[in-house]
Amino acid sequence: MDTSSVLDLNQLRRSCASCALHELCLPAGIDGEDLKRLDATIRDKRTLDRGEALFRQGGQFHALYVVRSGSLRTFVEDASGNSQVLGFHLPGELVGVDALANDHHASQAEALERSSICELPYEHLNHLLAQMPSLQRQLMRVVSREVAAEHQHMVVMGRQPAQERMAIFLRSLSDRYARLHRDGSSLNLSMSRYDIASYLGLAVETVSRLFTRMEEAGILEVSRKAVTILRPDLLEEMCSSPRTSSKKGGAL
Repeated sequence: MDTSSVLDLNQLRRSCASCALHELCLPAGIDGEDLKRLDATIRDKRTLDRGEALFRQGGQFHALYVVRSGSLRTFVEDASGNSQVLGFHLPGELVGVDALANDHHASQAEALERSSICELPYEHLNHLLAQMPSLQRQLMRVVSREVAAEHQHMVVMGRQPAQERMAIFLRSLSDRYARLHRDGSSLNLSMSRYDIASYLGLAVETVSRLFTRMEEAGILEVSRKAVTILRPDLLEEMCSSPRTSSKKGGAL
């Protein structure tokens, strides 16, 4: 076996220039030299098995992370061990911004399936941002989108009935799939029904009933974790918030 060719292939897989998420993560027009500097800053891709933590609640902040493949959930736990799901993160989306305020993570991030992560050590990233203003602006846009998405979720939780919460959740996933150039009508729900219930502030029995009701209405086809949106027009009618509110997340 030619060892040099294997090493070259591994390097190619780590390179930002060759990554399928390039357009989502990086500012438009970033040139080759800046890409090389960014590649030198990013640590080797990390792989997480299902259920493995990326960082823990209260842990010290060292890096920001971009989901490269798979999916993660973020959640908080109280002293009694009760958890509240805060969000689900797909490829191209940034994780870890909760720690920017006080250098400690306010939540825990955990892989919902086997996932790969790009790790950006914050000390090195700060140095790079000073040299690349376009990357700094991109980071600020990403953080702003994360904050706006959290605010919108709070509005949905506070005002919308259960059926509309579920519809908005599914529409959001569909929009995010489309951003990844995936089929937005064929969703793979890597999260459990309990996670969805926690995220939407509903009982898990309510989540199950809503899936059944939407399937009976011909809006969805549900087979375990696979959900097919058969009538996106009817799903849209169930959503009372503007469509732009469903687009969540981003990455460097």
